[in-house]
Amino acid sequence: MKSKIDLKACTIEELEKFMISIGEKKFRAKQIFGWIHKGINDIDGMSNISKNLREKLKEKSTIGTIQIEDVLISKIDGTRKYLFLLEDENIIESVLMKYKHGNSVCVSSQVGCRMGCKFCASTIDGVIRNLSAGEILDQVLAIQKDIGERVSNVVIMGSGEPFDNYEEVMKFFEIINHPEGLNISLRNITVSTCGLVPNILDLADKRLQVTLAISLHASNNALRSKMMPINRKYPLEELLKACKTYTDQTNKRITFEYALIRDVNDSTEDAKELATKIKNILCHVNLIPLNKVDEREYDTAKTDRIKNFQRILKNHGIEATIRRELGSDINAACGQLRRKYAKEKRQEQ
Repeated sequence: MKSKIDLKACTIEELEKFMISIGEKKFRAKQIFGWIHKGINDIDGMSNISKNLREKLKEKSTIGTIQIEDVLISKIDGTRKYLFLLEDENIIESVLMKYKHGNSVCVSSQVGCRMGCKFCASTIDGVIRNLSAGEILDQVLAIQKDIGERVSNVVIMGSGEPFDNYEEVMKFFEIINHPEGLNISLRNITVSTCGLVPNILDLADKRLQVTLAISLHASNNALRSKMMPINRKYPLEELLKACKTYTDQTNKRITFEYALIRDVNDSTEDAKELATKIKNILCHVNLIPLNKVDEREYDTAKTDRIKNFQRILKNHGIEATIRRELGSDINAACGQLRRKYAKEKRQEQ
């Protein structure tokens, strides 16, 4: 039996082909696409298309929908951590962060992660599967519906390695940017990778206006390979060369994410070495006080070390900011809530 097409995971072009395949006019695709991005999850709710077409859609398609399983709201800053239940009973997380410039949502791209970074909760149990472009999109739609406000910025930095699910992430960009949909500018979208070099180079060739963030977290190969297994395949020299190619081809600044870990990568020497490695790349460094994970040995760097690290980078002409900690009272780091939920479910069974 042929599986039904998920309307939420379709581009307008895919919907047009689908309409033609079921004997309908192409313009219906734009109507359906518009309804999907208004948050409609019921085909019968599409009031401006005929009953006959709605019946065809119900026979041959579906609207994939994720469900809010839990929401934690920070009493400190209003950050909202969402636990979403997928149709196959898997769990993912998303985070809503409120800023003066608008609402920003951090979404997941996979259930779990295969990258094995030693300081991250998302990767502890490995990867279960990739998310579809529709499931990535639905995190934004569901949060907009929940808060009754527009989301203006999207960060693909939740559970999973986005470039390990590259095709669906690229498709998500096309869908969310479309004028007939949410129409979120690619300039307001950030995608983070731990360093899959071929995809960085491919993104450079595409010359999209998204912001590229690189999870760096170390200034030399020995330490980075210990913390991030991907570095054994794509060492720092190769990664930074790809980053330079990206900035040269796109003229867009890269953000280097650097989680500061106590007595591991937070020394004066680390800062100086990092500055030397990235000085010729158009970049900004986002210094992140590590969000401690119970199952991991690493701890957050001390405040004075974080400020010293920032000062050294700035003295070397590199722009560096310290990320404001959001949702520290609700385990807002990727993977923590999902693992807690899974553990409680196992105990109930």
